[in-house]
Amino acid sequence: MEKNWWKNAVIYQIYPRSFQDSNGDGIGDLNGIIQKLDYLQYLGIDAIWLSPVYQSPNVDNGYDISDYQTIDPEYGTMEDMDRLIEEANKRSIKIIMDLVINHTSSQHFWFQEALKGKDNPYHEYYIWRTSNNSEPPNSLKADSGSAWEYVSELDEYYLHLHSKEQPDLNWKNPEMKQAIWEMINYWLEKGIGGFRLDVIDLIGKEPDELITKNGPELHPLIHELNQQTFGNYNVVTVGETWGATPEIAKLYSNPERNELSMVFQFEHINLDKQAGKRKWDLKELDPQELHQVFSKWQTELQDDGWNSLFWNNHDLPRIISRWGDDSKQYRELSGKMLAIYLYFMSGTPYIYQGEEIGMTNYEISDISEVNDIESRQMYYDRLDKGYPKEEVLQSINTKGRDNARHPMQWDLSKNAGFTTATPWLAVHPNYKSINVETSLANQDSLFFTYKELIELRKNNYDIINGEYQTLNTGNPDVLAYIRYNDNEQIIVVVNFSKQSQQYSLQTNLNHSKCLIHNYNTGIGGSKELQAYEAFAVKVSGNNW
Repeated sequence: MEKNWWKNAVIYQIYPRSFQDSNGDGIGDLNGIIQKLDYLQYLGIDAIWLSPVYQSPNVDNGYDISDYQTIDPEYGTMEDMDRLIEEANKRSIKIIMDLVINHTSSQHFWFQEALKGKDNPYHEYYIWRTSNNSEPPNSLKADSGSAWEYVSELDEYYLHLHSKEQPDLNWKNPEMKQAIWEMINYWLEKGIGGFRLDVIDLIGKEPDELITKNGPELHPLIHELNQQTFGNYNVVTVGETWGATPEIAKLYSNPERNELSMVFQFEHINLDKQAGKRKWDLKELDPQELHQVFSKWQTELQDDGWNSLFWNNHDLPRIISRWGDDSKQYRELSGKMLAIYLYFMSGTPYIYQGEEIGMTNYEISDISEVNDIESRQMYYDRLDKGYPKEEVLQSINTKGRDNARHPMQWDLSKNAGFTTATPWLAVHPNYKSINVETSLANQDSLFFTYKELIELRKNNYDIINGEYQTLNTGNPDVLAYIRYNDNEQIIVVVNFSKQSQQYSLQTNLNHSKCLIHNYNTGIGGSKELQAYEAFAVKVSGNNW
């Protein structure tokens, strides 16, 4: 296989619990994914990023791993996992495992042994500090309060930057590192296509210095991890790095440094929250600000790193409800606009399950409808602080992680074809109009826009990874950029609003070749875009 195959790949994220249930227990599983591989092959994707399927008590829906080398019975067996890898490979689809190595579950064998005493060899697999008059060692915060949990039997605190059921691993311990390396190599030997590394920017933490992200030993640790494991295989690695800037991203993804293939950066994801506050504190998105952020990452990583391109994942609300328009009139048009804007940029695109058919947020009216631990903690915390219930529910409906986790909508049958049982999380009521079956029957659906964009990326790889420059349109709601090399150029123009917009470009598009357009009309010479109109054109020569 070509080295760096992932640069020309499109990756599809599956949240297994919500993708397809094959055995009628209301929970998606590995055999359900196998049943849908032909669908994914038809879409044109090259790899599947699989959210965790390891054994877990599911305090955080699998991101609290109790055994890295056992499949959780809810999802199947290791034999099912092997068959998934084999069947995906037959279709030229790689399986990318989601790996959490900042912390484990408190039910993991290592932590259970660590609780037995300070002399246990597993004790130092985790981060402990002695008691100080029954007060935590310092003021480090977790998702739900102090990051330190007291164990009275040991008279010690252990560190957990997430819930208390997710104790942080001690990356200064050589035995722990060796155990992690061996586990990673176990999976690589199975022939997987790589890893998505959960909150990887936390492993270099210095808790005594109150440093959590981007600690001084972070990059040496990742380089060492690379050399001991995935650097010896032709695989992709992508790190979840909420605190990354372009300069930091270059440290991770510059190939000369032998760390990761790329990172998920989240600067654009934070643009609809109030400055200095949490994601729940909402504000309107400024399209120009979004354009500036994407353009910054395109230009600054062009020669020294690699971008990931995404709108959605298992932690984020549905992009059409968030920055598009989920009304019947504009849902697919705005979804096509968002896809066209993203897919001519340089980097590796990620599709989250259901994004390709335009799934939308699920509105709740009561906290009893919420499964997500983060949303529930925020709800009760803010009620205690006096926030109005309606305001808190609005924040959950806008930004809550469950929005991405409601079951995949396959067809018009009961429970959208996801399960024959009661689903673990409710199916969206709109499944009879938004589903795979309906999308495949309509050649003008959002699905076929994604399919066409994937083909266009592969056929225009050299241009898409050439030079990038923003184009001035004279209208803050009309975003445009150009990709070019010595021979050709691609110009992308999108209307990021539901009102018609006037715009201007310095270049003439009359003799260009239309690559894709989300309206069934010609582009012509008009300088007006309809609601959410978007197109990409190719122009020969470099004369713009």
